[in-house]
This record gives sequence, C-alpha cells and structure tokens, in this order.
Amino acid sequence: MKDRRALGLSQSRGWKRKAHSSSSEWRRTYRSTMHVPQELGKIMDTETFEKSRLYNLDKSNFSFWSGLYSETEGTLILLLGGIPFLWRVAGTVTARFGLGSEYEISQSLSFLMLATLFSAFTGLPWSIYNTFVIEEKHGFNQQTLGFFLKDAVKKFIVTQCILLPVTSLLLYIIKIGGDYFFIYAWLFTLVVSLVLVTIYADYIAPLFDKFTPLPDGELKDEIESMSKSISFPLTKVYVVEGSKRSSHSNAYFYGFFKNKRIVLFDTLLEDYSPLNQEGQPETVPSQETDASAETKAKPKNKKQGCNNSEVLAVLGHELGHWKLGHTVKNIVISQMNSFLCFFLFAVLIGQKELFMAFGFYESQPTLIGLMIIFQFIFSPYNEVLSFCLTVLSRRFEFQADAFARGMGRASELYSALIKLNKDNLGFPVADWLFSMWHYSHPPLLERLRALGGTKQD
Repeated sequence: MKDRRALGLSQSRGWKRKAHSSSSEWRRTYRSTMHVPQELGKIMDTETFEKSRLYNLDKSNFSFWSGLYSETEGTLILLLGGIPFLWRVAGTVTARFGLGSEYEISQSLSFLMLATLFSAFTGLPWSIYNTFVIEEKHGFNQQTLGFFLKDAVKKFIVTQCILLPVTSLLLYIIKIGGDYFFIYAWLFTLVVSLVLVTIYADYIAPLFDKFTPLPDGELKDEIESMSKSISFPLTKVYVVEGSKRSSHSNAYFYGFFKNKRIVLFDTLLEDYSPLNQEGQPETVPSQETDASAETKAKPKNKKQGCNNSEVLAVLGHELGHWKLGHTVKNIVISQMNSFLCFFLFAVLIGQKELFMAFGFYESQPTLIGLMIIFQFIFSPYNEVLSFCLTVLSRRFEFQADAFARGMGRASELYSALIKLNKDNLGFPVADWLFSMWHYSHPPLLERLRALGGTKQD
C-alpha cells in the first residue's frame, strides 16, 4: 500500500468545513507567542522562530477566510436551491444528446462534471493566492503561473477520467443490486481503491512529476541494508522532483506484498536538492527545456534537507509504520467505516423527506442521495470519526518514532525532525488539548520529548 505521511510533519487534520472556526485559536497562539520558549532555546534560533510564526499566522488567516467563504458558498447553494438547479441544468445538457430523464446515470455524470467544474473555478482564486502570495512570500513556491495553470487543468482531466467511469459503475451497481446492493457497492469501492493505490505511483503520479531511480552510492546501499534488516521487501528507491513546485519536503513508500518502493523528494536530500545550489538558477534535474522554463529561476542562500544518516532515520520512522502494521490497520478501519456508511445509506435512501428537504420533490436520484447522506447526514458522525482517527494517528506516530529509536537512530531522527521543522517553517508551540483535537501528528516538542532528549545541542 501507499503511505504518504509527509514525514510526520503535517499536523492539521485539514477539514475545510471547520477551518474558519479552529483557525482563530491558531491565530491567538501565533500572535501571542512572540519569543522562543526556553525549552526550544538550544534547537531553534529567534530568526527561524519568527519566520515560522509569521508563516503560520498567514496560513491561519488564509484558512479563516477561505473556510468562511466555503461555508457561505455552501449555505447559499442550499438556501437558493443550487443543487436541484444544477440537476435540471444537467438534464438539459443530456437532453441535447437525445437522453431523457430515464437516463439517470447519464444525467448524474453530467451533474457531477458541472459540479466539479464549478468547484474548480471557485476554488482556483484561493489556490492561486495561497501559492503565489503566501507560499511565495515565505520562499516555498517554485512554480510559474503557466506551470500552475497547466498542472490544474491536467489534474482536472485526470480526475474526470477516474471519477466519471467509477461513479457510473457505482450507480449502476446500486440500481441492479437489489436489497443487498450495499454489499456489492462496498466491494466495488474496495476494489477500486486497491487498484488506484496500485497504479497511482507508477501511472498517475508520473503524469505530474518525474521519478528517477536513486543513484548508486552510500545512501542507496544503506537504505537497502536497513530494509533487509527488518525484512521490508524493497524493490526500488526513487527520487521525485518536488523542487519544481515547492521547497517543502516529503517521503513515502507504496506497493503491495513483495513489491515495496520508497520515494524521496529531492528537497529532502541535502546533497541532491537543486535548492542547495547557491547562486545558481533553480531548475529541475531533468534538463528538459520546457519543464525547466516553467520552474522559477531563483538562487537559494540556505541549506536545506537532511544528510544521509538523518534520511535513514526518517525512513526508519516510515518503515516503522509498515513493520508495526499501521498501514494495514488504517485500511481495515477505512473499509469497516465504508461498509457501515453504505449500510446506513441503504437504510436511509428510501426516505423521500430527505430529498424533499433539498428541493427534490418529484425524483430521488441516487447520486443526490449519496451526496445528501454522505455529506450532510453523516457530518456529525464524520467529525467524531475524524477525532478518533486523529488520536490513533498520533499514537502511530509516537510508535514509529520509538521504532526508529529501537533501530539505534534516535539521535539522527532528533536532528532530522529539527531540520525538517525548520525547512518547512513548522510552528513548534501548541496547546496540548487543541493539539490533541486538531493535529494528526504530534507537534515537534512532544516528539522530541518522547525521543528522550537524545540531542540537546
């Protein structure tokens, strides 16, 4: 399976619907914490702390306004009957192709494409602002506007190529499945998720980024040796050109059974990242003219990434997730939840009052039923589930850190976490209760404490 945990640096659960309510607490912390806490004095300088504070304050303000917009937009759509209106527009579109209302699946696909197109257009200004104002201001953005827009179009097309056929098959299964359609629908989504996980890194991700094998050398030998020591069935190690989009770091592994692969972002590797080539234009390593032209030429005056021993410590953490069965446990939980949701959907789909409440008085389209029940009716349940998964994720992160420590890499992981926190301008201060509710990964200080203060200078 693919496991992308962003090196355990990502903290917020990222639930857009509640971003505006929680960001006020973040802003209060960022505004009031003006000085480096005494406990951080030896591992974080004042300049880095201030940069981190300002970056996260800007992100928090953006989260507030984008979240407020999202809530306002959603409320207006409901109050003004936007969903049934778009359904009628979709019916008009399909009618032009000679397809009447009896072709519900065709109308559903038309509705879905129009809805995702609307979402893409309304979300584009926010995405542009986040990339070219906030990320640019704080030195992370590496894209030109042309590259960004081409990427957005490509993502939309790829999404439609996957979403539309999968949705049509799911609706067809629900239609012909009889009383036990929820079992068949769940099995179908299980198969689809497994297929997508299998093909993503080999066929989908390369459409957006270039993956190259990690060159032979000490790092590759050490990664293979470490994998062998814990019986991790590693087959390949790739480096992905993350630097052509952002200077943020990442790493993950993926694959089924005996075919595991590790992917390292070039920004993670101290000796590999083009961002460390001071005074030279920042380009992707591929030397492809068109790709290079779409990546900003900006000399860097800072050193970022981890040395080989620290990269190995980070991978020790990631491999700990595999060895301890965290990926499998998450899959099992996800599928149990999926089955429960389809079962409850089967119970509720016959309630005409649900459709009438959203403006559908004459018909009860299956796709609209899925939207109403999964997005609105299950909303309280989803919040509770999200909190439980956050608590579980934090536990898994501590366990993976402990696994790396057990491999004798505590000191290297300690320094790697500090470096990556600095490179990504992570803010290390958080209220413990707020952190427990919102952060899927423990803050830096909690992780360093759990490592036992291995490296204090």
